[in-house]
Amino acid sequence: NGAVPGERGKQDKSVKRGNWGNQIEFVLTSVGYAVGLGNVWRFPYLCYRNGGGAFMFPYFIMLVFCGIPLFFMELSFGQFASQGCLGVWRVSPMFKGVGYGMMVVSTYIGIYYNVVICIAFYYFFVSMTRVLPWTYCSNAWNTPDCTGVLDRNLSSRAALNLTLLNDTQKRTSPSEEYWRRYVLDLSDDIGNLGEVRLPLLGCLGVSWVVVFLCLIKGVKSSGKVVYFTATFPYVVLTILFVRGITLEGALTGIMYYLTPQWDKILDAKVWGDAASQIFYSLGCAWGGLITMASYNKFHNNCYRDSIIISITNCATSVYAGFVIFSILGFMANHLGVDVSNVADHGPGLAFVAYPEALTLLPISPLWSILFFFMLILLGLGTQFCLLETLVTAIVDEVGNEWIIRKKTFVTLGVAVAGFLLGVPLTTQAGIYWLLLMDNYAASFSLVVISCIMCVAIMYVYGHRNYFKDIEMMLGFPPPLFFQICWRFISPAIIFFILVFTVIQYQPISYNDYIYPTWAISIGFLMALSSVICIPIYAIYKVCRSDGDTLLERFKNATKASKDWGPALAEHRSGRYAPAFSPSTESHLEVQPLQPEKGRSEAAAASPMQGSNGSAHSQDSRL
Repeated sequence: NGAVPGERGKQDKSVKRGNWGNQIEFVLTSVGYAVGLGNVWRFPYLCYRNGGGAFMFPYFIMLVFCGIPLFFMELSFGQFASQGCLGVWRVSPMFKGVGYGMMVVSTYIGIYYNVVICIAFYYFFVSMTRVLPWTYCSNAWNTPDCTGVLDRNLSSRAALNLTLLNDTQKRTSPSEEYWRRYVLDLSDDIGNLGEVRLPLLGCLGVSWVVVFLCLIKGVKSSGKVVYFTATFPYVVLTILFVRGITLEGALTGIMYYLTPQWDKILDAKVWGDAASQIFYSLGCAWGGLITMASYNKFHNNCYRDSIIISITNCATSVYAGFVIFSILGFMANHLGVDVSNVADHGPGLAFVAYPEALTLLPISPLWSILFFFMLILLGLGTQFCLLETLVTAIVDEVGNEWIIRKKTFVTLGVAVAGFLLGVPLTTQAGIYWLLLMDNYAASFSLVVISCIMCVAIMYVYGHRNYFKDIEMMLGFPPPLFFQICWRFISPAIIFFILVFTVIQYQPISYNDYIYPTWAISIGFLMALSSVICIPIYAIYKVCRSDGDTLLERFKNATKASKDWGPALAEHRSGRYAPAFSPSTESHLEVQPLQPEKGRSEAAAASPMQGSNGSAHSQDSRL
């Protein structure tokens, strides 16, 4: 388990902050965090668009050289210090703004991510019926352009062109009209908020209550919940895959998904998409990995965990592609069109294309319930960590006994604030704002944060120091491959992702709607709001540091603080051996290793009555 020989007697538990009940809880929580909605609704689409099976090659190259190293770095960073995304920056206080940037990003994502979960809750509830409400075009919200795949008056010619949109035929599916005209009641502009959609607001309340109850006791409660939320989605995926693979046309869809187009392997965009997908899918620079690892025992083998979790995440993405494209292939076969005409991504896949395909199956409400229940669980696994990241950062930063005892109320406060900030996203223009946040709040800012984190740890704190820290924690230094990746390869790939993101930038749009300039400006401000924390705090820290010259202040601001290192006093050996001062003691948790032995030593050291009646210490002669 990575424990250092000769330290078996140590407790290796933080009574003050708490730890995971066992290592399985941490692994399942991290898998639930990394495996989210993007694995289902983004990766399969990227794969078929970028050369099918050929996309797997750059995808796994980026996983090995960027994904796993960054994952290991963040896990080891949080585990060594046993602190959240703010407390870990005692390693170099000037860069604490990186931690604040992570908090801002997690706040944005946490707000809109739960709105997506609430929409999945809504579809889950309305699927509990004999006939799915988006099956036919005979509802009050449908238009004359609506043509359903199961409409009885559907001619063979109409069926042939069912999903083709061109100038002469403006066909819309019943699932699309249900999504746009009933669930969202979509307004015509992002500035026209309209009214709050009360069913969505109710489901948003339900999703926040579920998240709060699962985190009511921090990792002690969420660690038990993940036994279900992190494993059951795989059960549902397997059920859907077994059902989908038996359908006519399923193999065509899967071949469309996997058939390699090797000519695209030389396209820079394919490599850029692979690197971006790995980076965003694993949740790097969100602060969640650091937070989850901070509740590990000090000697836990996070090197092993990082490899297991990263590979599980990517394997899930590939597996989800089989599930999605087997059903889409069946739908394309039923309509007599190419798979590319029914394939989609994002909300369009989750709430339009896939639900429409499910209406073709016998007992369609059952498959719909399973699908949306899977989406709910995938979303909740990520949402747990986003909320815990914010709560842990606040509690660790304040750090006194009172706030530790009242951590449940901090969790409640953050959940209530998240609910209130999510209310505008349940209005008629809510989907515009949701996509705006998704595209800007957590895009290039994550890349900048991750790049600065690598530089701060490897070049400011020093790679030799960090490698020694890991050896002290795990009992062995990081393998040479990871040392090279951390210092050179991973930062270079992150910089490549940043350049690629800038070059490939296109203003956001939603179907035919083009966002106005003022909305795009708000998007850029959201992106900058997390990055700007880094220089602002750096300037503040340099100004507050000791020193007569600017250079001295700068050196003192970047130098590791005295309380940097393992949280428990029993683990502070070598250069971390405590030379206690009041400020240092306040951040360390001292625990009796062997209470019985401690009492006997205290008795031995207590004053004893001498033969002449004078009291003296047994150690006075020393």
